[in-house]
Order: sequence, then structure tokens, then C-alpha cells
Amino acid sequence: MSDRLLSFLPGGWFWIAATVILFGGGCDEPGASSMTGRLVVTGSSTVAPLAVEIARRFEARHPGVKVDVQTGGSSRGIADTRRGLADIGMVSRDLKPGERDLIAYPLARDGIAVIVHADNPVTALSHDQIVAVYRGEIDNWRQVGGPDRPITVVNKAHGRSTLELFVAYFGLDEGAIAADVVIGDNEQGIKTVAGNPGAIGYVSIGTAEFDIAHGVSIKMLPLEGIAADSAAVAGGRYPLSRTLNLVTRREPGALAREFIAFSRSKAVQDLVHQQSFVSLVE
Repeated sequence: MSDRLLSFLPGGWFWIAATVILFGGGCDEPGASSMTGRLVVTGSSTVAPLAVEIARRFEARHPGVKVDVQTGGSSRGIADTRRGLADIGMVSRDLKPGERDLIAYPLARDGIAVIVHADNPVTALSHDQIVAVYRGEIDNWRQVGGPDRPITVVNKAHGRSTLELFVAYFGLDEGAIAADVVIGDNEQGIKTVAGNPGAIGYVSIGTAEFDIAHGVSIKMLPLEGIAADSAAVAGGRYPLSRTLNLVTRREPGALAREFIAFSRSKAVQDLVHQQSFVSLVE
């Protein structure tokens, strides 16, 4: 089982227990002093695994603090933050013009990759072929040079930022997508494709890279001739990438401010790299 999944409890809740003695502060670790309180962080399933690991480390430095990380998609993160149900939202895209009432704090960069089963002999699909697959105009792999096997189209649920970016990039109408399976988070999409040799989906590059490294039977297809990997995202070559953000509805309180600063510090960049995301910290 993926290390990411070990942090996930049923219902999308992540409870992280503080069990380590408070560490001393350092120049790269903002806010290592003792604090108490509870933070609720909700939103993007792409950001959540990284936020869980950051929260564990933050709690280790602050034994009096509990950080409750809940997934549900970027739309939930924005809605919960606006309504005061979350102290911090997780959003795996840039804020839209109508969301400028929120404050964004960039954490890392990531890309979105089209994935198929590792045993699928198809090594690339053109822009137009991907559009035709998601519209149901191409419904068998033999139409794109693969085996005679029906294509199972895996789509993201409404409200997921990965869906929003995917349909915008490919010029698709969300309502016209011929989905056979609708999934929520990235891991659910990866599990679906890994278990179905005829499936196609799209997920976070960081999540897919992490799972491939741990033996999951998927592969990422290049996009516009550019390999789908974190190196291409880091180099600015990959055409479908996005910023991963934390958001607040106003200037954060002391505890939330401390957590956000820690999340963007050098003290957690090893976690960013472990999750196969692209660091924004030099």
C-alpha cells in the first residue's frame, strides 16, 4: 500500500497525533516555539498528502497543537474557508478572479498527467485523440493503435480543480464527457486505472510519480510531446501544470500563520520532494 494511503482514514479524515517532544528552533524552521490550539485544514486531495506530512512535523515541534486535515476537493477548501469551517483551505490551482477575497500561499508546483495501465502498449495520444476519447468518439484502443479493447473513461468529480484544469486545457465541455467511472481523489483514480487494462484517467503528476515508484501498475503519457514528470514541471516545459496553495479568508491568526510559514519553509522541502512535487524554495 502507498505511504500516502497509510495516512488516510475512512471518510477522508486525517487525524495526526502529536507524540514527539518539542524541537528547538532553527533559522530555517520558523516558529519552533511552544504553541497550543487546533487547526482545521480542508480541500484539495492533491495537496492533502503533503499537508498531512507537514502537519505531523509541525505537531512534533508543538506538542500542544492538533492539525486536522480533511480532503474533499479544492472547491470544498474554498467554501469551508469562506464559511469559517476551516482555518486554512487547500487549493490545487491558482485562485480565480471571483476568489480574490481569499489570500493564497503557494506551497509547490505540480502537473496533471493522462494515465493508462502500465501494460497498455499505447505510448502517446495526441491532443485531438484525448478530446475524442473523453467525448466518446473514440471508444476502443484499436482506434489509436492499441489492442481491441473498450476504453474505460475515468473522469474527476465536479468541483475538483484537476477536472477544471483538464477541461479548460482540452477545450472540453464538462457535461459532454462520456465518463464510465467518476472518481474523487487522485489515489482513487490511480487505483481504478491500475485495476483496469482498458482504463484512461488523469491525475496529479506528483501522486502518479510517487505511486509508480512504489510499484503501482500505471504509466503517464506525454502531453504535446513533453514527458509527464516533475522534472518537466520544474523546468517549465510541461504544458499542464498548476500551483498548489494554502488559502485563508483574511490575515491568519497566530497559529495558522505559524503553520503556513512552516509549510513554506526549508524545513519541509524534503517532504515536498518526497511527494514528487516541485519545490518553490531555493
